[in-house]
Amino acid sequence: MIVQVPAEGIMQTNDWGDSKVYRVTCECGASDHDHHVWVEADGNDVSVTVYTTVRSNWWSKTRWHAIWTLLTKGYIDTESTVIMRKQQAFNYAHTLLSAVEDVEEFKNAKRQRHN
Repeated sequence: MIVQVPAEGIMQTNDWGDSKVYRVTCECGASDHDHHVWVEADGNDVSVTVYTTVRSNWWSKTRWHAIWTLLTKGYIDTESTVIMRKQQAFNYAHTLLSAVEDVEEFKNAKRQRHN
């Protein structure tokens, strides 16, 4: 399989050198299923943060259970799925690998300039 550039289902939305932001689309076409992925060089580490939209049914008992759990425990467990074709999943994996390498390279170049 060959990595696509530009990549099917993956869109880079920002690049600040030490951080890159991508939108990963869901095959179903609903934009509220998309994942927004931030890859950032942070100190000695690289962090990958995934932002998603989590919804519950307005009147369901599940919603009230989530509210009660949040009030009593301070957090709720959620899950998110993004449906991808094989090519998109391959592009996603390569994008993460490339982004980690890029932000680390930027961080190291910045460190060398300051030494």
